[in-house]
Amino acid sequence: MRAEIEPFHAIAISRLAHQLKMEGRSIIHMEFGQPSTGAPSKAIAKAHEILDAEAMGYWESPLLREKIAQRYQTLYGVTVEPERIVLTCGASPALVLALSSAFQPGDRIAIARPGYVAYRNTIKALHLTPVEIACGPEDRFQLTAKHLAELDQAPAGVIVASPANPTGTIITPEELEAIAKVCRERGIRIISDEIYHGLTYAGRTPSMLEFTPDALIVNSFSKYFSMAGWRLGWLLTPAGEDLERARAYVGNLFLTAPSLAQHAGLAAMDCIEELEGHIAVYRRNRELMLEALPALGLQQIAPPDGAFYIWADIGHLTDDSLSFCKDLLRDTGVCTAPGVDFDPVEGHRFIRFSFAVSTAEVEEALRRITPWFSARAANPGPSPGR
Repeated sequence: MRAEIEPFHAIAISRLAHQLKMEGRSIIHMEFGQPSTGAPSKAIAKAHEILDAEAMGYWESPLLREKIAQRYQTLYGVTVEPERIVLTCGASPALVLALSSAFQPGDRIAIARPGYVAYRNTIKALHLTPVEIACGPEDRFQLTAKHLAELDQAPAGVIVASPANPTGTIITPEELEAIAKVCRERGIRIISDEIYHGLTYAGRTPSMLEFTPDALIVNSFSKYFSMAGWRLGWLLTPAGEDLERARAYVGNLFLTAPSLAQHAGLAAMDCIEELEGHIAVYRRNRELMLEALPALGLQQIAPPDGAFYIWADIGHLTDDSLSFCKDLLRDTGVCTAPGVDFDPVEGHRFIRFSFAVSTAEVEEALRRITPWFSARAANPGPSPGR
């Protein structure tokens, strides 16, 4: 049953960062996609109230499922029955449920490269087969309907992410509609990872549900709602066999999402003004990064329409992004993610910055790395042909 999967290198770099911090170093964490802000104030207050009043236990909140369903109506104009929402311990179990409930071992699942490292490794761990499709700047680092139409053999499924990790790019409504059309024609099941919805800087991000009712939707309270540590997410599945299998899997593998997190999550959904304030911080951080990085020689950057990432080409400086990130951390205290996590083929020449930190931390990080990048440009590391 064992499947061989690659490590998540950013976790190892983060461990090094924490070790350096214990040694007294000042560290700025830009390696993970987690908000530096905590849960909304009303969510924290509700958690205190519940802790004082209830023992809690295994439970799935019907009120939370109803509130999430209302959100789909409000944001996307899509009617969703609350019973189709399966609450999970974050988006990762939701992805496991989607893959295990909709596919058979051996099925081929298409994903973009670059893409979130756990897509590839979760697919492998479940004995499915990843079909990685190279997506470059000409595609805005995103899957397209053309990619899927041109595959000689149609995969059983595809994972679509918009906004995407590690690039922050968003798929246009027209392209989402075209993807849905190709998938209907070729019998490809769609999993849409919408965990970064709400974190956008270029207009509204549509849901795949607006173009096909049969998509499996993965989402979470970790990003927009700033509740990464609370481990609360959901899978929205079509009614019928998919839903029945998902509920069977979640009951046996994970039982229920944390009761305390469900209470807090319900309260968080009424804190939109506070949460939109976080977006204003990310927007400012994004502006600072986009203004500063070209002057550091990072001219080739994916357009970060959403999420809170900068995907930058460092191929003129190195062909070893993992060592590059370690050197950057040791020399400056700025912790970043190596591109090899997200793209095992081309990622050796890319780096990902997360700007989900405070604006003061972004400013300090830029102050630290500016002379470092200048020195590196004068004495670049090994690269092809050197």
